Amino acid sequence: MTNNQPNIKAILAGDSREFSALVDAYKNIVFTVALRMLKNREEAEEVAQDTFIKVYKSLERFKGDSKLSTWIYRIAYNTCLDRLKKNNKDLTNVAIDEINGFEIKDVDNALELIADSEKSDVIKACIAKLSPKDSALLTLFYFEERSLKELGEILSMNQNSVKVGLFRARGRLATILKQNLEPEIIRSYGAE
Repeated sequence: MTNNQPNIKAILAGDSREFSALVDAYKNIVFTVALRMLKNREEAEEVAQDTFIKVYKSLERFKGDSKLSTWIYRIAYNTCLDRLKKNNKDLTNVAIDEINGFEIKDVDNALELIADSEKSDVIKACIAKLSPKDSALLTLFYFEERSLKELGEILSMNQNSVKVGLFRARGRLATILKQNLEPEIIRSYGAE
């Protein structure tokens, strides 16, 4: 690997060490996205493997128009969607609850009172309860810090749709977090 980036030319020339480096660089997030979307560890492992097989087979078509990571996440996302369709799982978002800005601020401020590691575990558990699309969107945006542009490329959406999707997914997450957090933590924010 050169400059911490996989050497695509070397991979295309058959260098298996470079491909292993590519897999090592992206395997955790590909698995995480798959697990959040499919909500089944075994299926997520299979989809992660399928993703890297597809990456290897189509690497020569990677033009570099986007980041390599964006391209790989897009393949992972689409592979998850294919698996969900194959298994006839519901791809639609859960109905949006009535959420106002105060409720979202409530949850945000309540989370600030929780230690970072605990916060991460709580958020991840709650994200797992969301629809596959919401799970992928929030995971890539918050945990992988992908930009709106990158998310648009990965999810085949324009940036405005990504913004709306993030807002709605965040609202649904807020509802789930609110149900899972200690009521006194949420109330403590209201006292300020």
